[in-house]
Amino acid sequence: MSRKKKYFGTDGIRGLVGRGNITPEFIMRLGWAAGKVFASTGKKRILIGKDTRISGYMFESALEAGLSAAGVDIILVGPMPTPAIAYLTQTFKADAGIVISASHNQFFDNGIKFFNSKGEKLDDDVEFAIEDILDTRELTTVDSEGLGKARRLTDAGGRYVEFCKSTCGYLDLTGLTIVLDCANGATYDVGPKVFDELGAKVIPIAINPDGININNACGSTKPARLQSKVLETGADLGIAFDGDGDRVAMVDHKGEIVDGDELLFIIASYLKKKNKLNGGVVGTLMSNLGFERALERAEIDFVRAKVGDRYVLEEMSKRDWIIGGENSGHILCKHVTSTGDGIVAALQVLKALVDSNQKLYTAKSGMRKYPQEMINVKLATKVDVMSIESVREAVKLAEAELADNGRILLRPSGTEPVVRVMVEGKDAHQVSDVCQALAEKVKQAVEELPK
Repeated sequence: MSRKKKYFGTDGIRGLVGRGNITPEFIMRLGWAAGKVFASTGKKRILIGKDTRISGYMFESALEAGLSAAGVDIILVGPMPTPAIAYLTQTFKADAGIVISASHNQFFDNGIKFFNSKGEKLDDDVEFAIEDILDTRELTTVDSEGLGKARRLTDAGGRYVEFCKSTCGYLDLTGLTIVLDCANGATYDVGPKVFDELGAKVIPIAINPDGININNACGSTKPARLQSKVLETGADLGIAFDGDGDRVAMVDHKGEIVDGDELLFIIASYLKKKNKLNGGVVGTLMSNLGFERALERAEIDFVRAKVGDRYVLEEMSKRDWIIGGENSGHILCKHVTSTGDGIVAALQVLKALVDSNQKLYTAKSGMRKYPQEMINVKLATKVDVMSIESVREAVKLAEAELADNGRILLRPSGTEPVVRVMVEGKDAHQVSDVCQALAEKVKQAVEELPK
């Protein structure tokens, strides 16, 4: 049986500020434990960045204190996108990078994400080593002469802007009007600069963070404001990032949302035409069936990984493929960077549009999303619903009804006691009927389980 982590999830450590694990004391101990692990191998330089949450100031100081106590030097870069920390960790030859962020969540959440010296997620054995020290050792401080020093990097933003521009080769956006929604988050400063310096007319929104307005009615998870602004200004398209800048969504000139599956399709199709795709595309269990069928028509291989960018990356690495991602807009372009990057992914899409002389609306038309419905069924206790014979039989009958025109997925939530019943297919009415009937069967089967 594989060992289960106590603190680290698939995307670092997250929680409500001031409750449970996510307290200043815990964060200081986490910094100290991580510092002890890295220092034990002679690695003594760690870079720290954050998004715009008000609690980031507190956590930055706590991490700094813990790392210094372990004898590790610290480079502070302030508010920067998560992928920028991955890049800067490599650029400054740091032994690890730390991001203080809860991504697309609201301001009262926060968390910690680690990168290794290559700008990639930590190996499991490193995370286990950090957890072991967290739980078993009392915090101690190295001798005074061995304490870590901290310095603040003042030109981090400029360096990252230049990096982003370098990932798309020659790209001239002159003549394009782009509405840019920065979610009052980590891209609020660097995002507009990237597209402006490439020649676009940029209309920025949600670029005034106040510590609590991050992801508040803005950003890639709430694009209504972006849609309205694109239509109001007659812009060519809109781009939205989430709070830490590792996800992207777009809006075409008609105000229609273009999600991660559609953006992946545009990037992959363009690379295939240029003979630069090098394999296929990795999606997830939640990738739309219409996306898979569109790739089939384009003769592009496709595989599904478990939900989570860690699993997408693992599948890409195993196959040596360069493109993968999630319908949420977390897109990995391994041919130009090491981690999911909203700005870089947006530039890859724009490169495809400009080189092909296409509008976003036209480019996405090669893929038709299938209607999808999802119902959450509450669970009184954790249970594998597919181990219940009546559920398996109901799924089998539902799949037979959809035939080759649909797909069914029963997926437990990783954060709440529910199982998600997802159905998608060509016919929206059929999808709705099948989903509701199957959800009712699952609910009934769960209620009949012995208490």
